[in-house]
Amino acid sequence: MTDRVHPSAKTTANGGPKPTFPATKSQLSGANRPTYRPQPPRRRRSRGCASTLCCYLFMILLLLLLLIGGAGTVFYFLYHPQPPSFSVTSLKLSYFNLTSPSTFKAKFDLTLSTTNPNDKILFSYDPTSVSLLYDDATVATATIPSFLHHQKNTTVLEAYVTSTEEEVQSDTVAELKRSTKGKSEVALKVKLETKVEAQMGVLQTPAVGITVVCDGIAVSLSDGEKPASASVENTACEVDVRFKIWKWTL
Repeated sequence: MTDRVHPSAKTTANGGPKPTFPATKSQLSGANRPTYRPQPPRRRRSRGCASTLCCYLFMILLLLLLLIGGAGTVFYFLYHPQPPSFSVTSLKLSYFNLTSPSTFKAKFDLTLSTTNPNDKILFSYDPTSVSLLYDDATVATATIPSFLHHQKNTTVLEAYVTSTEEEVQSDTVAELKRSTKGKSEVALKVKLETKVEAQMGVLQTPAVGITVVCDGIAVSLSDGEKPASASVENTACEVDVRFKIWKWTL
């Protein structure tokens, strides 16, 4: 019985199987495929920079607010600032005329007093506009010159308040005439508008707006609408200080 001779497998020099040639289609496609390497995640630097900038801005704003608050606290404890007070001392009519059907003419002698209660703060007032109001309508005006208001001092202000035909509207005149019929008094208001600076030694604040409204003035009218006096015993004056920061008014 003859033995079958099997062809021996071809081996390489290191003993492994010798690759067959030519390469198969699957081997060629695998050789051309690039090796996959995982990419590291991208860092979003723009968002990180924006958040860091916002944190810096917030810290700067917080620091400024703390400095302003600290300075305000020190200022308050050093000077104990208090607003000035105003009162109407007297209001006299030197001329009063309602005989014309569409005009109103009057001349008032107004005396005011203002008190500075501070012992370390001096007030510097700009020219002050004075208005006499009837039912919130202006019937007479005047201007008080600028003045200095020293510490712990009461200053007397005088104004000669007059009205003209151009300043008073006809409907206001008609309402004023109706109110005077059968009545012996007419209710008026005094309104002051100005700007004031506070001086504390070498320190000086910016000028702030101030409005003063004195209500409860009763002008007594005698028969024939002749000049008369006014009662100011029940007059109360309210002081409104306006702080303007950029475009906002507080």
